[in-house]
Amino acid sequence: MRKQMHLAAQYLAAAGISFLPKKDDDSHTNLGWSNEKQQMETHRLSPNGDVLALDYGTFSLIWNSNSGSAALPLNNRSHAEVLKWIQETSAAFLSKSYTYAFHYDLPYTIDTSFTYHLDESELKELASLRTLAQSSLEKVLKETGLESDVRIWPHHFDSGAYASLNDDIAVGLGLAIPDAMVNEHYFYVSGYEKGKGIDTSNFKNLSLGEWKNEGFEGAVLIADHRNKKEVVKFFIEAINGYPA
Repeated sequence: MRKQMHLAAQYLAAAGISFLPKKDDDSHTNLGWSNEKQQMETHRLSPNGDVLALDYGTFSLIWNSNSGSAALPLNNRSHAEVLKWIQETSAAFLSKSYTYAFHYDLPYTIDTSFTYHLDESELKELASLRTLAQSSLEKVLKETGLESDVRIWPHHFDSGAYASLNDDIAVGLGLAIPDAMVNEHYFYVSGYEKGKGIDTSNFKNLSLGEWKNEGFEGAVLIADHRNKKEVVKFFIEAINGYPA
């Protein structure tokens, strides 16, 4: 399901590429997460409030607009069928053409015959992780006074925030999907001084999680069986590990 949702999120990213002005930091492609709706959402795609969403509760794509809405259940749908629906729906609501094309590579490929299949229990777990990440990050930003949006970046598929601690040091923090460093979902904090990763080899040990310093310079905490209190504690403790 993780792979399927990563691929499905690309429909939303492509909508940002197709319908929004390009930004140098690629933020026109990133997505929000709604704890209330349990869905990923694009930025507003038009003055009429058009938004394309990926709903984890119903495993469907939803097009919402001030002038109406449309939905496409993904279970047993092929990639070709999904593209056809988005192209027709965006033409109807925006009178614009949708293009499924990217300037980045994903760790897997998709062709027209690729078909989505629902695993309800696994999808529920993935939604819970996004909700935990969103609520924890919002609380950390509030408690620390750091300023950042919380967004999902479709390339790496992380839920993340990025904030400046001072004129020289900034931190990224969030939830990452399994990768070459950690083979399961994990929370992370990484610090940068004038854009360069900060060596953590001499940092004080964390009460939750651990510091990494090879390939990735920062702190990680395995996400499995974690609650909001633990995640917030990890984030704040790791942030405080960097020089103010």
